[in-house]
Amino acid sequence: MSAAGRGAFITSVGDLLASWNLPHATGRVYGLLLLGEEPVSHDTIAAELELSKGAVSTAVRQLASWGLARVIPQPGSRRLLVEATGGIESLLEASQARARTLIAALREGQGLVAPGPARERLDDVIGLFAGYVDVGGELLASHRRRTSGPS
Repeated sequence: MSAAGRGAFITSVGDLLASWNLPHATGRVYGLLLLGEEPVSHDTIAAELELSKGAVSTAVRQLASWGLARVIPQPGSRRLLVEATGGIESLLEASQARARTLIAALREGQGLVAPGPARERLDDVIGLFAGYVDVGGELLASHRRRTSGPS
């Protein structure tokens, strides 16, 4: 991959994760990690992306909390290495859990309104999110079957 293509990819992942309300730097770090063959140090990330060590540390913590990166301690050293994980599955599972929580809250609201426009609106929103959870669950199950291989 060319340096320009690499930079464009990293920026694109940064833009995407920023649209999910994560800092652009976090997305750029994830983009860099996705392209890496080996785990990298915070210093390497900071140098390549021209980010402060604090920004890298924050980004790595966020990625690890979302299951998108794994931090690897180095025995006898304070140095940490970081690598991307197959964490998109974790991200989707977290999104599914948030949607189920929203559905439960919306269902409580159904009892607060009489039949009419407000009830119809609640029913439509619940139906939309329930469909999202159903399709997402099917997608995750299919992914798990595909990646687990024959039993």
